[in-house]
Amino acid sequence: MEFDPAYLVRHLPALWRGLLVTIEVSLAGMLFSIVLGVLGAAARYLRIPGLWQFVAFYVEFIRNTPLLVQMFFIVFGLPAIGLTLSLFWCGVLSLALWAAAYHVESIRGGLETVNKGLREAGQALGLKPWQFLVKVSLPLALRVAIPSMLNTSVSLVKNSSMLQAIGLMELTFVAVDRMAIDFRMLEMFTVLVVVYLALVFVLSFVAGRVEHVLQRPFRA
Repeated sequence: MEFDPAYLVRHLPALWRGLLVTIEVSLAGMLFSIVLGVLGAAARYLRIPGLWQFVAFYVEFIRNTPLLVQMFFIVFGLPAIGLTLSLFWCGVLSLALWAAAYHVESIRGGLETVNKGLREAGQALGLKPWQFLVKVSLPLALRVAIPSMLNTSVSLVKNSSMLQAIGLMELTFVAVDRMAIDFRMLEMFTVLVVVYLALVFVLSFVAGRVEHVLQRPFRA
């Protein structure tokens, strides 16, 4: 089978719509996962009774179960308890909960690197634990955690392709659908490889710039 550029051109509108859904669900998943990751790490760092144990259980549960199973649980399990979400928000929730578990551990690890002397200085200044966390510990922890959080975000973008299994019409769903109809594997797999490489490259570049800015005050 020869590569047919004209075939791709004919289906660019559908692929473009799928790409937009992929970008939207990935960005929303990243945003919510970072927020949840920060809150979860804070709960564990401050040892909030009841909450930090729940977060610890949640992290272990997410990291030790397949993402696809989690997606199906959200899509088919939530309606059973009276909570019905669109496929888009089911996808966002699945990706966010998955990535947040890894962000919790990354940020918690960053918080553990904060110098003990800084904690003592914060106490001497009369800072409450949550004030020290927000003003001192968290900015330092995020600087340390960014590389691992970037890896998780990259995996989130790639894992968004699994949302085809729940019927969300993102890029991979559109491509696989066309392959099932037209049997043009080469063109569609080429599109998937190129687009996901581009998305990961852009994400890595942006994260690199953010890390550069955060590291600036600590350079000689």
